[in-house]
Amino acid sequence: MSGLVCTACGQTFGLDEARWRCTCGAPLDISWQPTFDLDQIARRKPTMWRYREAIPLAGSHVISFEEGYTPLLEVEFGGVPVWIKQDHLFPSGSYKDRGAAVLISKVAELGVRRVVEDSSGNAGAAIAAYCARAGIACAIYVPEATSPAKVAQIGRYAAEVHRITGTREDTARAAFEAAQTTYYASHSWNPFFFHGTKTFAYEVCEQLGWRAPDVVVLPVGNGTLLLGAAIGFRELRDVGVTTRMPRLVGVQAERCAPLFDAWRQGRDRPAAVQKHETVAEGIAIAEPIRGRQLIAAVRQSGGEFLAVGEAEIEASLHAMWRRGYYIEPTAAATIAGLRRYLEQRDTHNVIVSTFSGHGLKSTAKP
Repeated sequence: MSGLVCTACGQTFGLDEARWRCTCGAPLDISWQPTFDLDQIARRKPTMWRYREAIPLAGSHVISFEEGYTPLLEVEFGGVPVWIKQDHLFPSGSYKDRGAAVLISKVAELGVRRVVEDSSGNAGAAIAAYCARAGIACAIYVPEATSPAKVAQIGRYAAEVHRITGTREDTARAAFEAAQTTYYASHSWNPFFFHGTKTFAYEVCEQLGWRAPDVVVLPVGNGTLLLGAAIGFRELRDVGVTTRMPRLVGVQAERCAPLFDAWRQGRDRPAAVQKHETVAEGIAIAEPIRGRQLIAAVRQSGGEFLAVGEAEIEASLHAMWRRGYYIEPTAAATIAGLRRYLEQRDTHNVIVSTFSGHGLKSTAKP
């Protein structure tokens, strides 16, 4: 049966309710039975909406820029071929458009006319872009230290920008307070966002001939891509389109690595950590809302978490620039983690990673 399901108490709600968390205060997931007609999918436009019957929206109308189906390009690292999903090529410049497209389509379906969101930049830009497309008002809360290019981008979509003094967590608390009276289009709380990011998995498997890769290396802050990918790969396996789950490898910055720390210590959920400044601002999340779920997803896949240092991130950033890929520092953190993985693990596998955000968002950075 389809519906919203509490991750803590199990209470259920209808998909037609304008609800982003349970009455007990915990995050919600979506119970949903996707369907995949591979012949029909192959005849459709190369966008993420080719998988329409697997996305939990009731109406036929979607808010879209015809996004998705980004190139899957083979790139060599130390002589090892890796498939890189170029999600920095989305309309607003990051993979967050996957989640925003589905979430704002749901917002429009519900008849909501104003939303609030908090972000270190990319999610805010994505929500603002799709709200502009839908004619929905939005207020985006960002940390005061957010990259100027990202703040400018959000504002130019006609979003109301609130710059919050303090940490990323202070920003989240300010948005959470505003969400007591305004629908929270949150990329970490709202479950519809993850049913957009799950299309990453669908596209990867289709581009590999409807086969799941062996290993997928992804960035993790609030974990919207990793958790979405876990949902997507599991759905494809459960309906028999593929035969297995890939191992999921989550990459964090050493200066803010609560999931890596919990993983290393054998814990099921992360504890809040003291965050230090990192160039990988997009994954600098000291208190991930869905931390328990992220650790469970990685553990169930047989994967792991890695943490990379600032020197590794900057070296990977400049190396990718010199190879013609203009990515942002957070995307380079993922590539640093990928390099670390390739140094330490069996490389005779089909490995997939991603360029998660475009470099034009952070040109003023290193």
